Amino acid sequence: MANPRILWADDEIDLLRPHILFLETKGYAVTSVTNGADAVEQVKDARFDVVLLDEQMPGMDGLQTLAEIKRLSPDVPVVMVTKSEEEDLMEQALGGQINDYLTKPVNPSQILLTCKRLLERARLRSEKASHDYLQRFNQITMALMNPLEHAEWTDLYQELVRYDLELEGDENARQILDDQYREANRAFGRFIEENYEDWITYVEDPPDEDRPVLSHEVIPQFVLPALKKQRPVVFFVIDCMRYDQWLEFEKLLYPHFEMEKAFYYSLLPTATPYARNSIFSGLLPRDIARRYPDAWADGEDDEHSRNRDEDRFLEDLLKRKHLQARMRYEKLIGKDDGRQFAQNVTDYVQSDLSAIVVNFVDILAHSRADSDIIKELAPDERAYRALTRTWFEHSWLYQAFRDLAEQDCTVIITTDHGAVRSLHATKVIGDRHTSTALRYKYGRNLKCDGRHAIFVRDPEAYGLPKNKQATNYIIAKEDYYFVYPTNYHKYLNMYNDTMQHGGASLEEMILPVITMQPKR
Repeated sequence: MANPRILWADDEIDLLRPHILFLETKGYAVTSVTNGADAVEQVKDARFDVVLLDEQMPGMDGLQTLAEIKRLSPDVPVVMVTKSEEEDLMEQALGGQINDYLTKPVNPSQILLTCKRLLERARLRSEKASHDYLQRFNQITMALMNPLEHAEWTDLYQELVRYDLELEGDENARQILDDQYREANRAFGRFIEENYEDWITYVEDPPDEDRPVLSHEVIPQFVLPALKKQRPVVFFVIDCMRYDQWLEFEKLLYPHFEMEKAFYYSLLPTATPYARNSIFSGLLPRDIARRYPDAWADGEDDEHSRNRDEDRFLEDLLKRKHLQARMRYEKLIGKDDGRQFAQNVTDYVQSDLSAIVVNFVDILAHSRADSDIIKELAPDERAYRALTRTWFEHSWLYQAFRDLAEQDCTVIITTDHGAVRSLHATKVIGDRHTSTALRYKYGRNLKCDGRHAIFVRDPEAYGLPKNKQATNYIIAKEDYYFVYPTNYHKYLNMYNDTMQHGGASLEEMILPVITMQPKR
């Protein structure tokens, strides 16, 4: 195990050299700085196990530095070093902002014991998570052998994600979790195959306990009720954001917002032309194709061309719901779009409803397939999640959220679909008109292994458009992706271990909707 890393910020750090040398002889790696600004820069660039922070420093003092460190790294333990046991400081400790505090003068043994206690607490927390998961393993296994309702699947998915986040240090427990995750997705695929058509058949009814909220019901269920409260609503759709990625964003946003969390199920295929168009139109894909034949016909395999009319769809949805609202729509693709949005974000609360599509997370997912550097930085889902968080905490988007936290508005965040790490190929046979996506295909006379995909014989029964090129659909289950027998090994090597969407998996289908109110 690597030496624990300590960051020590004190304007009199030179006087503390003997303390630092003592800690280094005990196996700690100590980085020292003389002011708060440098401490913040260190936290931006590296991960520390403990931060020792002098309360009284010139310039940025200890409490100001603490706030910035917690913004950048909410989980890092912080020990405040003070000249007196002030009441305000003790309140900060009790409130969880600092983990401990020491009164000057401090001696080396005092520092050592405090660091050991904090690091031991982290180890015990990890061990407890492993123990809790192994205790739950058999219960989860038994649950997967019995029929589950959609709400139970949502609860189980949240639990698996929580263990995935907590089991950072126990590789044996992680391997067991990975295997159980795959078994859960296998059972989930069967659940979707058995129930999805019924959800679509009874789609005209309001969602109840018998079926989940679906993509086309997100705005009526979550956005329009907030809009009716006569307060500006800023609605974000972060393309391709998984629930585990949201939890990383949530840690950073929690100090700024009160949050309510709900979940919905993405429509199939879990791909942008279907799922996101359904969100903005409030319609199933088959009904979008009927109502807007010109929009749907453009660009059969081009996701961007299929999503050119989201603002038009949203305006029409508001009219159908008899709502008059000043509406604004933006799609943010590149960094220049994002920075301009962040600079002018307060202008958006002048509208009743602002709808913002953020494409960066989807771009990151595709970049992992296209770039060897990104794939090396994110070799697995944990690293992919961490990379997403690193982007977010230094991004224009995070700054925009913090600025919105100063406004009188409601912020709603969701996504159109998630993504799954595709590790298993399955062969597909189709004619030359077959679509090109990896996790779903439509065409005529499609053939594949029925264990690995949902075969849709009647597209309209699945809420999908039926046309000359789409008499059948196949939708991949678990972590499978479709490969043609021709040049099989070439495409196997090209697409194996890439982040894909369009299929039926927990990660792609069960999605969060977060309603946030600025903290006062």
